[in-house]
Amino acid sequence: MNFRPRSRDEPEINLIPFIDVLLVILIFLMLTTTYSKFTELQLKLPVADADAQRDYPKEVIVAVSADGQYSVNRTPVSGRSVEAVAQALVEAAKAGKDSTIIISADANAAHQSVITVMEAARRSGLTQITFATQSSAQAGKR
Repeated sequence: MNFRPRSRDEPEINLIPFIDVLLVILIFLMLTTTYSKFTELQLKLPVADADAQRDYPKEVIVAVSADGQYSVNRTPVSGRSVEAVAQALVEAAKAGKDSTIIISADANAAHQSVITVMEAARRSGLTQITFATQSSAQAGKR
């Protein structure tokens, strides 16, 4: 009987095929991945470049301040409810259903304040609504 220990050969790991497979996977991922740049939305409203402001004979100007107060044709509206604004719109709309509502809201006014004016116009039957903006040249001066 031969009791000599056998010499064991250490298994050899060949890294070349492993590296080749990793490179193929890397190339595949690089070709199929779309790179998108994610940024925050930076909105500065209201600013628009438009023609000179026209004078509408049937216009009703509704101003919305930053703290949510309303005025219709430079007359303050008592209350902030839809009904109060709708009543003021009906009184100010001399041309009836043909009147144009111009919403002149502060840039820092709450979105709900503008929606309240739009809802009041709908309840009053006034369907022509537009928004007043300032030109970008005027916005740069402030």
